[in-house]
Amino acid sequence: MTEVSRTDDSFHVFDTTLRDGAQREGINLTVNDKLAIARHLDDFGVGFIEGGWPGANPRDTEFFARAAAELDLEHAQLVAFGATRRAGGRAADDPQLVALVTSGAPVVTLVAKAHDRHVELALRTTLDENLEMIRDSVAYLRAQGRRVFIDCEHFFDGYNANRDYALAVVRAAHEAGADVVVLCDTNGGMLPAGVHEIVADVLARTGARLGIHAQDDTGCAVANTLAAVDAGATHVQCTANGYGERVGNANLFPVVGALEIKHGRRVLPEGRLAEMTRISHAIAELVNLTPSTHQPYVGYSAFAHKAGLHASAIKVDPDLYQHIDPELVGNTMRMLVSDMAGRASVELKGKELGYDLSTDRDLAGRVVAKVKEQENLGYTYESADASFELLLRDEVRGSRDRFYTLESWRTISEQGPNGFTGNEATVKLWAKGERRIATGEGNGPVNALDQALRTALEGIYPQLARFELVDYKVRILEGQHGTGSKTRVLIESTDGASTWSTVGVADNVVAASWLALEDAYTYGLIRAGQEPTE
Repeated sequence: MTEVSRTDDSFHVFDTTLRDGAQREGINLTVNDKLAIARHLDDFGVGFIEGGWPGANPRDTEFFARAAAELDLEHAQLVAFGATRRAGGRAADDPQLVALVTSGAPVVTLVAKAHDRHVELALRTTLDENLEMIRDSVAYLRAQGRRVFIDCEHFFDGYNANRDYALAVVRAAHEAGADVVVLCDTNGGMLPAGVHEIVADVLARTGARLGIHAQDDTGCAVANTLAAVDAGATHVQCTANGYGERVGNANLFPVVGALEIKHGRRVLPEGRLAEMTRISHAIAELVNLTPSTHQPYVGYSAFAHKAGLHASAIKVDPDLYQHIDPELVGNTMRMLVSDMAGRASVELKGKELGYDLSTDRDLAGRVVAKVKEQENLGYTYESADASFELLLRDEVRGSRDRFYTLESWRTISEQGPNGFTGNEATVKLWAKGERRIATGEGNGPVNALDQALRTALEGIYPQLARFELVDYKVRILEGQHGTGSKTRVLIESTDGASTWSTVGVADNVVAASWLALEDAYTYGLIRAGQEPTE
């Protein structure tokens, strides 16, 4: 692989999460969010971070002002986005172009119309004037010491409608001094073969340095980006996790993963690829979207294996069912235990949890049988590793670790005047030879049960003070009907340092929740080093 540094200009990884990615439905970034995301992107090692449109958007104007004082970028340069000057005017007098210079960004991306129909209907000007707008705007920014990239909007549709004019747009930008001319699949309708053919043709006919900006409306944005690179593009525009308008943009992480691992092309600084998963998830948290579990390379399930046949092969060699070593991108292999599991799945999952089952076929067989029996009742262990580990410990030790003996629990829900609702739970149990009765109130019967159990046990097990329930999911199982259906509850808990998931199944939601709570407390106390007492 060739090395890359901030001064290496041979290939550009250009991120537009803060502008184009922010156009995704449900994303609304504050200036603080944008600054934090920019730091993550710089840490990843992208070469350019497009921060927004100063002068047209007050929040983006503030971002560039604060970035000058608050961002100390190691790898990336900030890019300001704008448009070519207005028709009939002068670039030097255009307030939006002046705002781009005032932003202080060393690089400017200008969007220009490359489709003749858009020039005449959207800009309402002539084809020749559009070319002059491009030349004048690029020349003005170059004279102000700015590096200029041109985004040719709707380029591929424009090329297919009027190839000569689309090529004239590229030539006008290139001859005026634009460093890169970016071919944009704005509507996202292209397929890889077409992208490759057009990029190769434009490169041969113009000699301009070309980039690619692909939307994902056909599900081909990553493939289209890689096709453009194969055809000679040396600048890729992407967004973290594929965020963007409609269905999104080319996803930064699969693009970089493919270029570095599959093409053997170093496009990030040394050691940054292994940060990919962490940074993907950190940005997802900042935009307040749940990370996609099935995203290539960085998804939680990207290297998760469920089928027994796969597990048998992976036991021999993980590469038999994995296209890369997950550690290359900071991810990990996971074995999922389900009713599809065989001995190999259980052995590998046991090894992951610290149990060697390879020398005891009877034990592995009992665990497999128990898993299949429980999953037939509605349990699922692929999403509840802690409950599976407790099941495994039960089989290894011959009994369940218990920190108390339950006598009974009950919940009461009531509604009073003026819409008042109340939930109360009572738990009776024995712990360390002492009978304890505790009552709890909560915003629902499960929360009340949690409070009552915590009250009953905290005096005996002070570690419980650190435990917190962070997620709660209920699923009505198939094959049943209405309010009489069997219920599965998944609970995620934390002690502030790590998290674990547990499952319970019963004929009603409160009973299922109690079973998941019991597993959560038991597992948490075992993790805390507490010895079972019952």
